[in-house]
Amino acid sequence: MSIIDALVDSMSHTPGAAVLDRHSDRDHNRSVITIAGEPEPVAEAALSGIATAVAHIDLNRHHGVHPRIGAADVLPFVPVEGVTVEECVDLARRTGRKIWERYGIPVYFYEAAATRPERVRLENVRRGQFEGLRDKAPLSGERLPDIGGPSLHPTAGAIAVGARKFLIAYNINLTAGADAAGVSIAVKIARAIRSSNGGLACVKAIGIPLKERGLAQVSINLTDFETTPLDRVFETVRLEARSYGCEIASTEIVGLVPAKAIEMIGDFNLRLEHFPATQILETRLASALTGEALDGIYIRDTAGSGNIEARRTRSATE
Repeated sequence: MSIIDALVDSMSHTPGAAVLDRHSDRDHNRSVITIAGEPEPVAEAALSGIATAVAHIDLNRHHGVHPRIGAADVLPFVPVEGVTVEECVDLARRTGRKIWERYGIPVYFYEAAATRPERVRLENVRRGQFEGLRDKAPLSGERLPDIGGPSLHPTAGAIAVGARKFLIAYNINLTAGADAAGVSIAVKIARAIRSSNGGLACVKAIGIPLKERGLAQVSINLTDFETTPLDRVFETVRLEARSYGCEIASTEIVGLVPAKAIEMIGDFNLRLEHFPATQILETRLASALTGEALDGIYIRDTAGSGNIEARRTRSATE
């Protein structure tokens, strides 16, 4: 069994929670696993996944193009229905305490669960990644964990636990190559479109190489698709890319996406590489209620990569 299979399996046996989706990327060296269910079962399923990550992933030997601070890198709790953001904040705080008590992994709270304003943005928490945080956390009050520490777990690092609205992970692959020149274009485009640099509202972005595919990628987190729809992101990147003499080769959505986000773009062609109907959040949730098998993942009707992500709600976590 692969590490990723082991992670999914460990999160698949908690009554009241169900694995909805898994996505892995070799260049990112990262996996996103989405769980849905009632709040407490979802938290317990995520904790089981974290235990597996601690047992199998050593950050000292882990490399990938995506920023990370831990073997189980980030655990966001996301309200879907019947739960408020405030309740997700409380769940995040309680789960963070359990992570430290059970596994000795220091915890940083972010987004709505942040206890310090400078930690609201996940990129601030991840600054320097595992290696930089490992060296600075014990020595700097500004980098001390919110719970645990001051030193990081020797192999599993730290974890960011948060509560937030639904985030869409949207990657845009350019025809620019994965060499320094191509990645430079992706970095410049990312800088131009992200909100922190005066670009599109609710957009976070970085430029990275996809060496296995020979392409440069603009990797995007869209934190509010109603404020900035997917088609606007696509068009902005397309125009920026053309100014550098390249085009959009393809795009992908990582994990699940709310139906409304797709409905908002109508017939617009996002050039998605692979987008089955089962990638729609509502479709997965409906299947979870019926115990249906989807894409080889069995959703129980019970009311390697280097990283795990968890998102969640009264009915979900990724």
